[in-house]
Amino acid sequence: MSTCCEKPEIPPCDHDHGSVDLLFWGSLAAIAGGIAAAGLGDALGFQAPHLLHFGHSVTDLIKTMWWGVALGLLVVGLMGRVPKDYFTALLGHGDSASGIFRAAAAGLLLDLCSHGILMVGAKLYERGASMAQVMAFLIASPWNSFSLTFILIALIGLKWTLVFIAGSAVLAIVTGFLYMFLTRAGVFPPNPHAATLSDDFDLIADAKARLRGFRPDGKFFKSVIAEGWRDGKMVLRWLLFGIVLASLIRTFIPPEAFAAWFAPTLAGLGLTLLATTLIEVCSEGSTPIGADLVTRAHAPGNGFAFLMAGVSTDYTEIMVLKSLTKSWKLALSLPVLTVPQIFLLGWIMNHF
Repeated sequence: MSTCCEKPEIPPCDHDHGSVDLLFWGSLAAIAGGIAAAGLGDALGFQAPHLLHFGHSVTDLIKTMWWGVALGLLVVGLMGRVPKDYFTALLGHGDSASGIFRAAAAGLLLDLCSHGILMVGAKLYERGASMAQVMAFLIASPWNSFSLTFILIALIGLKWTLVFIAGSAVLAIVTGFLYMFLTRAGVFPPNPHAATLSDDFDLIADAKARLRGFRPDGKFFKSVIAEGWRDGKMVLRWLLFGIVLASLIRTFIPPEAFAAWFAPTLAGLGLTLLATTLIEVCSEGSTPIGADLVTRAHAPGNGFAFLMAGVSTDYTEIMVLKSLTKSWKLALSLPVLTVPQIFLLGWIMNHF
């Protein structure tokens, strides 16, 4: 029997290649340039409004999401040391109702931002979770961390916070079932990494046996960090590009310009979906904006739509899904299957 954290075999991701990753390094260079421009501009006082706005936007996004990304990389590295059988045992069969409910519950409880959770979701798929479970996990999670939940309670009150949590859980579970049925029907391919679990497998007994011989040392933690970086780079490359694009949008399309149009009407809800598609922000950044739609525009459904559709239409998430599954059909199915549900739930909440 292998020890608890012996490195399992992991198929290489599509970002593991010898050529220079232009998207990763180009985006990183733009971000570094933006941070430098903001710092030098503030120190020297030179006049370049758009450049300074871009630099400050980059800096604000990095400050907001760095901890979630770092924690996501660490979790991904640790997950890489856990045998596939453990994920199968904990999440249940991917092609089952209980597996979808378990994945949605895990998404609701895990305290990570939308970008950190994306790394974990990608790792779950690699470790054998079905696409139905991965989607339920990703959709349930983004702003439902404990910290953001308490912030949202302070901003919009307990009642609407609980309604939002219930709405995201319903959306995650319904979407999970849709993916399960469509996979059974052959519309979507099954997860090629799916693992089968023997009937006599005892997770607790197996974990105890492995832990007896486990002694964490410097080599272990170094390997966890290295593996987290390697496997998380697929997400990081699109995340860095997303930061650049989101900063450009913030620079040239101020969010305040949309505020007057976000009334609790079908048109206002439609504009909310358009705005959240254009103004990509992480879960921490979207929470105050979503709260403003509830308190200032008096449109709770629009606030819910802003929080949820920001993830469903997030090009970072769509491109990561494409890289992960090698399928445009699966990647684009995320907004196709979720946005109509979000629109319906938002309309119901506006008339609650």
